[in-house]
Amino acid sequence: MKAWVHHQTGGPDVLRLEERPRPKPGRGEVLVRNRAVGLNPVDWKFIEWGHAAWEWPHIPGVDGAGEIAEAGEGVTHVGLGARVAYHNDLARPGSFAEYTVVPARAVIALPGALPFAAAAAIPCPALTAFQAVSKPPLAAGAHVLVTGASGAVGGALLQLARKRGWIVHAVCSAAQFERVIRLGAATVTDYHRPDWRSDIQDMARLQPLQAVFDMVSGEHASSLAHLLSANGHLVCIQDRQEKAPLPAFTTTISLHEVGLNAMHGYADDGQWGRLVAAGAAIAVDIVRKSFDPQVMDGVAFDALPEALARLKAGPNPGNRVALF
Repeated sequence: MKAWVHHQTGGPDVLRLEERPRPKPGRGEVLVRNRAVGLNPVDWKFIEWGHAAWEWPHIPGVDGAGEIAEAGEGVTHVGLGARVAYHNDLARPGSFAEYTVVPARAVIALPGALPFAAAAAIPCPALTAFQAVSKPPLAAGAHVLVTGASGAVGGALLQLARKRGWIVHAVCSAAQFERVIRLGAATVTDYHRPDWRSDIQDMARLQPLQAVFDMVSGEHASSLAHLLSANGHLVCIQDRQEKAPLPAFTTTISLHEVGLNAMHGYADDGQWGRLVAAGAAIAVDIVRKSFDPQVMDGVAFDALPEALARLKAGPNPGNRVALF
C-alpha cells in the first residue's frame, strides 16, 4: 500500500511516499480502506517530536475516513464495507496511508450521503470540541467565552455550544468575525487589539461568564481565570493548569483539561460508545446542513505534505484534508 512515512523527526518535508505492507487487524480491530485523511496540528507536532512507542519508519496521522476492508476476531458490531471515520491512537501507525488498523470501538458510523472529505474533518476537531463542551454542566442561557474561536476546534465548539443554547462570546481575528458569527458566536472580539481583555472584563462585570474555553495555552487560559463568575469553569484545550490560577476560596472555579488521545489509554467501552455516538450525530447533522465541517483545503493524497506544511504555517480557519 502507499503510505507517507518518516524515518526521522523533522518538519513535513521529512515525509516520504513509500510502499508499505498492508497491515492485518487483530482481535477487536478493523482495517479501514482510507478515502480521506484529516490533517491536524498534532500530526506535524509529533512528526517533529517523535513518540517513544513508535517503530521506525513510522506512518503518522490520527484521523481518517473510509470503508471497513477487514474485521479482526471478535468484531461483530460493524460489517465489511461499512462507511466509517475514526480517531487513532498517536502511538500506533496512522492514517497517512491507503489502509489503517484501528480499534473497532473507535469507528464512527457514517450516513451514506456524507462525503468522505467532510467525514475526515470530524474526529479530532469535532470530538475534541465535544469533550470540551461536555466538561462544564451548564444550562441553556449560560454565557461562555471561547478564545481561538476561528480554528477548526473553535469552529466546532461554537456550533456545539450554540446547540446547547449557550451564549458564546468569541475571541478571534477581525478577518474571521463574519464566519465566527455564522457558526454561533453572539459577540466577537479582535485579539489583535491591545485592550481586548479589558473589553471582555467590562462585559463580564455586566454579564458574568460561567465558562472560558481556551485554545491558546495554559498560561493564556490562566490569564483569563479572573473573568469567571463564582463556581465557573476554565477549560484548557491546548494545555493544562499545573497550579491554581486564583487564590483559594475566592471564585472556587473548576479546572478542566481536554485530551482526545487519552481515550485510547484510559477510557472504557461505555465512554467510547458515547464519544462515537456523538461523532455519528455530528455526521448526520452535516448531512442535514446543521453542522459545518469547515473543510477549507482538500488536496490529493500525493500532495499531503504540502497541505500539512500550510497547516503548520497557518492561519487555519477550518480543516484541511487529503483525498484518495
